[in-house]
Amino acid sequence: MSGSPKYSTVQVASVYARREQELRRRREAERRRQQEQRARERAELAARRAQEAAARRERARAEAERARQEAAQRRAADQEAHTRRMDQEQAAADARGLAEVRRLLERARQGCPGSELGELEAQLASLQQRVGGGGGGGRLGVAIEELRGRIVSLPGSSTAGGDRAAVLAGFEERLAALGSGAAAHDAEGRQRCTELLDRLRAESGPGAETRFAALLGTVEHSLARHAATLAEQRRAESEAAEARRRAQEQAEEARRLAAEQAAARVAAEEAERERLAALLAEASDRLGVVRPAVTDAAAEARDLADPELADRLDRALHSAEAVLAAPAPEAALDAVAALEAVLAEAETRLDELHLAHNRRTDLAQALQDAMLDEGFAFLGGGDHGDALVLRFERPTGALYETTVATGDDGSPVLVYQVEGEPDVALHPDPQGAVCDATEDLLERVHEVIGEQAEFVPGELTWDGKPPRKQSRPLPNTVEWRWQQ
Repeated sequence: MSGSPKYSTVQVASVYARREQELRRRREAERRRQQEQRARERAELAARRAQEAAARRERARAEAERARQEAAQRRAADQEAHTRRMDQEQAAADARGLAEVRRLLERARQGCPGSELGELEAQLASLQQRVGGGGGGGRLGVAIEELRGRIVSLPGSSTAGGDRAAVLAGFEERLAALGSGAAAHDAEGRQRCTELLDRLRAESGPGAETRFAALLGTVEHSLARHAATLAEQRRAESEAAEARRRAQEQAEEARRLAAEQAAARVAAEEAERERLAALLAEASDRLGVVRPAVTDAAAEARDLADPELADRLDRALHSAEAVLAAPAPEAALDAVAALEAVLAEAETRLDELHLAHNRRTDLAQALQDAMLDEGFAFLGGGDHGDALVLRFERPTGALYETTVATGDDGSPVLVYQVEGEPDVALHPDPQGAVCDATEDLLERVHEVIGEQAEFVPGELTWDGKPPRKQSRPLPNTVEWRWQQ
């Protein structure tokens, strides 16, 4: 086109500004509705994740409690079985001791006061009842030995019945009742009892009654001492076995505690894995909710000629996807939150871009109608990113290419390229180019546009145009400011 471009800044009429403000409110309301919908989707997904996590924790707690109860029941059963076994063994030992005491008491019935025997019999019955399970059945060894000592110390108890062969047989029976393993536990006492019984046997013949009677007490005490020693050793062995059992229980308890600590560490690690998995799931869900809106917003930004905004959305989306794939749960949440913030800013920016695009479209339509009223023929046009370009032809053959753009401050701008008008020079005069006829024509076009009460074009100017006094503001206009 010939000559310098001619341009005019356009003011927005108040009626159009009010209509535009209403459209802005509707778009803001729609944007809030979409944001609230995305928030509801995120909340629903978060609630579902929370329910699933709570169900997993409850199942794990129930399983842990079941395992704890089973372990406690096993320990209690083992302890009960051990206690029952020990009680049975002790009760059997006490029963054997009482049987021996009963035999001693039966041999002592002759030559002893009945009242004292009655007391001993009552004590024996009481011990027998306790062994039988009626009243305490614990270790009765001390009481049994005490009762044995009282019976042995009765006057004439050792010679009861006067039958030396029976007495000797009774002693031998008592020694044999101590068991074949008694020699291993009390070799000295066993040897002492055996020697005394041999001597007693040697004195059991005729004419040795005095010596036989003299040995009876010694044999009786030796057998009692041997039995007490064996009982003490058995108690010691039982206590040692009990100590070993307790040590084993302590070792088992230590192993149990170690296992519980290991299980606690595993549970803590599992909880941490679950926490990270929950964060990753949250980031994935939030990204899934916001991704379609981001993709649509980027495409819309390109359509509205803001590639920088589209690239910013794409970069934020790719960054969130890359961190999520790493995976880095906490960083992924941060990246998704940043993406959501970018989207919110982009949607606000897109609202203004839409308004600017609508403004350019409406102004271009008003310009086209005015040009047609002046006899121009419309040759076509199109959207060139952030501007609309229209081409017209006058009957004289002059060509007008008009660009409807947006200025840096957001105001609509009309830019004309003219070719074929006689007052439009290819190279304007540096001292001042005058295009009176073309200017008058375009001023008439602007007046027609202003009559539509939506847009009011300002003064037409171009490079090299002589300065003139600024015109006063036109009626029905408002000063328009671009909103970022």
